[in-house]
Amino acid sequence: MKASTVPPTPPSVAARIAGLPDLSIEEMRALWRELFGSENPTPNRQFMERRIAYKLQEIEFRKVDPNLLERNKRRIKALVETGKARKLDRDIRLMPGTVLTREYQGGRAPGGGRPGRAV
Repeated sequence: MKASTVPPTPPSVAARIAGLPDLSIEEMRALWRELFGSENPTPNRQFMERRIAYKLQEIEFRKVDPNLLERNKRRIKALVETGKARKLDRDIRLMPGTVLTREYQGGRAPGGGRPGRAV
C-alpha cells in the first residue's frame, strides 16, 4: 500500500483566498462569473466568499491529484446506490494536527475525547 500525502495549499491559491474579503462586491461577482460561468445566485457575500474559496482549491487540487474527482464520483455513486457512506479509501490520511473527539450519547465521551489531543 502506498502512502499518500495531501499537499499543502499552494501560496498563490492561499493568497487569493486570503484576499477575497478585500475585493469589492463587483470584483467578487466578476470572479464568480469567471469561475462558475454564470451569475451568482445570491447577494450574500459570505456565501460567495466560501464558494469561491472552495472552487479555487478544487481547481488547484484537481491539478495535484487527478484521481480526486474520480474517487469522489465513485463514493457518491456508492452512497446513492446503497444509502450508506463507505469508509474512506485507505489512501486518504488525516492531516497532522487533526483533533479527534469521540461522542457518546450526544456528548463528549468521558476521558475518550480529551481536548487538545492531536494526531
